[in-house]
Amino acid sequence: MLSRQLLRKAPLVAARRLNSSSTGLNFEFNDEQKALQEAVRKFVKEEVVPVAAEYDRTGKYPWEVLKKAHANGLMNVDIPTEYGGLDLDMVSNAIISEAFGYGCTGIGTAILTNDLASTPLVIAASDDIKKRFLTRLIEEPIMASYAVTEPGAGSDVAGIRTKAEKKGDEWVINGSKMWITNGGVSSWFFVLARTDPDPKAPAGKAFTAFVVDGDTPGLSRGKKEINMGQRASDTRGLTFEDVVVPSANVIGAVGEGFKVAMKTFDKAFMKSAMATGLAGRCLDEAAKYSLERKTFGTPIANHQGVSFMLADMAINLELSRHIVYRAAYEAEMKRPGAYYASIAKCFAADTANQAAANAVQIFGGNGFNTEYPVEKLMRDAKIFQIYEGTSQVQRLVISRQLLARVKQTGGY
Repeated sequence: MLSRQLLRKAPLVAARRLNSSSTGLNFEFNDEQKALQEAVRKFVKEEVVPVAAEYDRTGKYPWEVLKKAHANGLMNVDIPTEYGGLDLDMVSNAIISEAFGYGCTGIGTAILTNDLASTPLVIAASDDIKKRFLTRLIEEPIMASYAVTEPGAGSDVAGIRTKAEKKGDEWVINGSKMWITNGGVSSWFFVLARTDPDPKAPAGKAFTAFVVDGDTPGLSRGKKEINMGQRASDTRGLTFEDVVVPSANVIGAVGEGFKVAMKTFDKAFMKSAMATGLAGRCLDEAAKYSLERKTFGTPIANHQGVSFMLADMAINLELSRHIVYRAAYEAEMKRPGAYYASIAKCFAADTANQAAANAVQIFGGNGFNTEYPVEKLMRDAKIFQIYEGTSQVQRLVISRQLLARVKQTGGY
């Protein structure tokens, strides 16, 4: 089991990481980070990698792995200490996410979704909500969901149609959500709903955020979706039919739910760390195979066509890793994070997909076969260009942030 004492030291990491060098720049993890990285990699190697293919084949929810991760302090790591959590910094979060991405992004997604669901509560919820819902995640290995996406509104968060109407001291929610990770197993849900019926109302005032107990009457869960990849993850639709939620479960101020969701997205880029981990796994598998497989009397690693693909994979992996940790550092310093977070999401997602495609190509026919790991990696990689804002949306965010900087300062 990992030492919680070790993990509790991690909030010091970001503050020291770029200030420990006389030059003002340091790309080395400190001792606590290195110990954390070693511990989580060991856990993933022993508990995730050996079972990942079987969970992918069956689509069974990885409860056994999640229970072990919870017992080892590797879930819900950014919940504040006053609610029983470890309050780890963003760089340490990225270390954990990258390691799980290396092992299985389906299992990693299940774990990271708890962080995604709890982040808006940490940002904006009352002390009462935090005590009731965040402590629940610490006390036992249960799951939570971030329920924002809808059948007709994915990256267009402002287009959601689920509505909530105030009736006395309660709110009544009606509508539907789609592609909700952990949807079939979650104990509670973060839900964004329209509370201003005026279609012309600005997004910043039209939506309200709620936390909804999973057993609330009127909340129903759809069938588990059979997706291309990340099949260990549980993804479902949700239906809200006159779901009654007390006013005490409103997160932040009424009408400011969209702002809460956007602040969450600014911090919720750990999927980019997981994509980086997947790219690293692709490179490892492809490099090892290229040294074993021979054609024309020599290992295929000696053929320029293969060696150049490996080189490209290594280049982009290093760049992906650097921007992910830069984004984590910026978030930890509480600077406006959309610019670096979007670059990290976009570049890491594209890198993972290219790395997976190259790995399959290097494996040749074997890469197209389920007996080898790269087939799964290629299927798992695609979703990174889609969820939590498509790569196209990330490019929109990047360009808008860039142009705003140029207008303000005359340069990027």
